[in-house]
Amino acid sequence: MMENLLLELFPNVLWPEIWKTFNETLYMVGIATLFTALIGLPLGVLVFLTAPGQLMQNRFAYQVLSLVINVFRSIPFIILLILIIPFTKFIVGTSLGVTAAIPPLVIGTAPFFARLVETSLREVDRGVIEMAQSMGASTWQIITRVLLPEARPGILAGLTITLVALVGYSAMSGAIGGGGLGDLALRYGYQRFQMDVTLVATVIMILLVQVFQVLGDRLVSHFSRK
Repeated sequence: MMENLLLELFPNVLWPEIWKTFNETLYMVGIATLFTALIGLPLGVLVFLTAPGQLMQNRFAYQVLSLVINVFRSIPFIILLILIIPFTKFIVGTSLGVTAAIPPLVIGTAPFFARLVETSLREVDRGVIEMAQSMGASTWQIITRVLLPEARPGILAGLTITLVALVGYSAMSGAIGGGGLGDLALRYGYQRFQMDVTLVATVIMILLVQVFQVLGDRLVSHFSRK
């Protein structure tokens, strides 16, 4: 009964293909989120520390890092996908497929996340940092025991925003054969005029974003209470 209803409503949808591309999207977004956090978190901390008036203030380093972040944040993702094709080929050996979509996803979102980390660290009470300094804490101790714990809710909120953005970016990677739900929607929904495929892929991505947002909000709420 249910199978007949689905076949009637979505005649062009191949559900095994939907499941396959859904798993590809999860893979892309999951791996890209991991590397985005590994690169963006220390980069954001470094930008904060080298800013004027901070623990490791260095105007030159701060301006260079800020420039790099701003440049990569300014490039539209669809253009970035094309610009770094040679780099993607060098890293993974190909510019097509799910794995090939991960380098541009990371390059596109790590600077964005770094800026969110910097913003969260700026919101930490200056008095807490000064108190840690007066007690003889080293820079590393201040980072790991004061700054990051105090800014944790904001950093988690920033990571949630980045994760949601990655879902959208993963769909755009379908424009160059990146795989996933976006690639499926483009190849079938747009190129073959099978709009039911595009509709199903879009609804799944919307639900995926909602799940990530709810989980992220709960984590932020949990650590905010602490």
